[in-house]
Amino acid sequence: MRKPRFSYGQTRNNRLSRCGLEEVMTKPRGKQQVYTLLVQIGRKEGDGLPEGATGAALMCFASGVDEAEAVRETVAILKQADTAPLDVTGYGTLAEREAEGHEIDDDERALMSRALDENAVIVAHVTPFFDGEDAA
Repeated sequence: MRKPRFSYGQTRNNRLSRCGLEEVMTKPRGKQQVYTLLVQIGRKEGDGLPEGATGAALMCFASGVDEAEAVRETVAILKQADTAPLDVTGYGTLAEREAEGHEIDDDERALMSRALDENAVIVAHVTPFFDGEDAA
């Protein structure tokens, strides 16, 4: 039986070979930014929400090269934390929010800076919903 010339992860001339990732791995990544996301979560056993709550809205600051990456990372982290993310609404970067006229206080700016410095997802505020309350 003939042995393959290259397998996944093997290198030739410091390049990934035969796995189609060479272009992706050498492409320069964009600059990290912090995105403001509003995540609605449902109930799940062990989610830490108050008794009687039907879900919650979480205001999050998440770093990413683009908003899609920030959303993916936020949902993944929230799932690891035993929550049930249902919907994510993006409000953009700090600059985009300022351009839209949003007032951003010093505490929010500090949390955004921390999210960027630590390449993290920070849950800044949790608003639980109770029976009869609307998420909107």
